[in-house]
Amino acid sequence: MRLTGPQLRAARVLVGWSQADLASAAELGLATIQRLEAQNDVLRGMSETIWKVQIALEDAGIIFIDGDETNGPGVRLSKPIPMAR
Repeated sequence: MRLTGPQLRAARVLVGWSQADLASAAELGLATIQRLEAQNDVLRGMSETIWKVQIALEDAGIIFIDGDETNGPGVRLSKPIPMAR
């Protein structure tokens, strides 16, 4: 799977994290997260860095969805968000 900047931004927001939260969870610097999120296409950078971000978000409940010939790439939660009472 090749992650994109928009997927990364959407995934982070979906779990309710700030960029600093993601940086901490992935054990990376805030500037690295900002640089990755600024990209509008397939993420470029060291594969280990991208892997750390992907694993941190997957551990938080994100499923990354590959694009195909009819739909673009996306993200979703692995389980429903609990409803507030």
